[in-house]
Amino acid sequence: MSAETVLAWKRWHERRAETVAAPYGPLALIGTYWLDDVSGDGTIPGLPGRWRQDGGAVVHEADGVSAVLEAEGEPVFLPDGRKLLAIVREGLLAVRVWDPRSPARLAFAGIAAFDPDERWVLPAVFRPFEADRTVRVPNADGRERGLGLGGELAFTVDGTEHTLAVTVEDDGRLWGVIADATSGTSTFRFRFLHAPAPDADGSLTLDLNRTTLPPCAFADAFICPFPPPGNTLAFALEAGERAVLTD
Repeated sequence: MSAETVLAWKRWHERRAETVAAPYGPLALIGTYWLDDVSGDGTIPGLPGRWRQDGGAVVHEADGVSAVLEAEGEPVFLPDGRKLLAIVREGLLAVRVWDPRSPARLAFAGIAAFDPDERWVLPAVFRPFEADRTVRVPNADGRERGLGLGGELAFTVDGTEHTLAVTVEDDGRLWGVIADATSGTSTFRFRFLHAPAPDADGSLTLDLNRTTLPPCAFADAFICPFPPPGNTLAFALEAGERAVLTD
């Protein structure tokens, strides 16, 4: 790889570490509490007051005062610095809690990654499905949820074509959940693939050196989807992020 390309990767790698270690970044997430699982008295461990759902919002009641957290709306900050946000997944509401003092954030020492290698910068083509699909896949919290897929990404490694089912994001970029022969050994049990929006003919350059760890590698409270059927590569993808480093 050219010195310029290696430098760009190193800058990307440094930004990734800064992002996950931010005060309210992935390492700071300490809990995801589903309202359907909240105890009968409406309490959530470690949080003040009582909690309930009302339509599509979460209602918090404490000291006779009620506050509404709209799903995917503005966060609420507690006096001790913790951040609360209401999320919704398949119609179910939850409260997420971030704490800048989380043990994971305080112990973070970086992200282990393979050295960048031009072998993993590949021409690829995106082939959209005739209609978007949703497949049910296990999630990191033990539940099964739908994963939307918009097409397949095809590329060749050592003379063999491989295809991966991917999601098309709102801005046209592609995202996929993948595993390979390193998963669970020298790398986390699955990883996320990212690719730029394809050209009109579906062509794009796929840089597997920027394969990332999923959020649940940084905090157990994330509910990352596992790879859908067909998204486990038979070869060792020795590229991208490998594992979280701790002191």
